[in-house]
Amino acid sequence: AAGQERESGMTLSFKQRGAVAFSWWKQNISRRDEAGHRGLSARLRRADPIKILCEREVQDLGRDLGMGPMQGYDLAGLATLLAELRGNREETLAQLLGGSKPILSGSRFERLVRAEGEELTTGMRRAIHMLNPNSRACNVAKFAADLLNWKAARGRWCFEYFEPDVSAPYTNASDPHDSEETTE
Repeated sequence: AAGQERESGMTLSFKQRGAVAFSWWKQNISRRDEAGHRGLSARLRRADPIKILCEREVQDLGRDLGMGPMQGYDLAGLATLLAELRGNREETLAQLLGGSKPILSGSRFERLVRAEGEELTTGMRRAIHMLNPNSRACNVAKFAADLLNWKAARGRWCFEYFEPDVSAPYTNASDPHDSEETTE
């Protein structure tokens, strides 16, 4: 079922899904100095969704997140965008894009938060590429959790873009399993 861990039948919270994706990113993508990791990252950044879904590591991520065939394109988009990140840091992507001297204009930001599906993946990729090319980094766990629950995350992104020093709570009001905040 959507959003459920298939083996245990437990529902993962917003925060837990981000932690699972971060762990996967750390194990499979972040160590780009190793040939296998560099190759996987390159394939995920360049491939179409079906080719991405044919990667064993992506199937492992989907299983760990409780995602099935109905969320295949969401999983492919998530894997593609995680492969674009070169590092992890405390600030969210929205905080890094906005502020008093935003690197992403207000109109482009609005277009991004309104986007869905392939348009969202393309917009996020472009936004990530606006970060420092040597350290394309943001809070990987929060980024992944937000992508997996984009409709609920968009409002928080608006607050974080305009007030990056005041981080909005990392919770999902529409998820009854998620009542915690995180400092990851």
